[in-house]
Amino acid sequence: MERLEYSFAAGQPAPGRAVTGVVASGDLEVLLEPNAAGSTTVAVQTSVDGYGGTWTALLERVFGTGVLPAARVEINDNGATPGVVRMRIEQAFEEAQQGGMMGGSAP
Repeated sequence: MERLEYSFAAGQPAPGRAVTGVVASGDLEVLLEPNAAGSTTVAVQTSVDGYGGTWTALLERVFGTGVLPAARVEINDNGATPGVVRMRIEQAFEEAQQGGMMGGSAP
């Protein structure tokens, strides 16, 4: 297991919390909650060692523009592909924007 941590510039705080995905074979979950304006932190717990460079490249593509809302993001990975990672992150921000859904169901 490997734990990676990142910080990125961001906009205003995310409007809500969200959870997307599940930790199962070949998938991951993304937990998102608002953070102070201007800063997003991402913590990755992954079952696959040695992919720090891949995680860095992927997360820089997603968060590097600084235009996403400020959030604390926790990613629990079980071998998901980069495409699935990006999709789950985008789903989490979309859910947070639509009223802060938690666990994929209405509050």
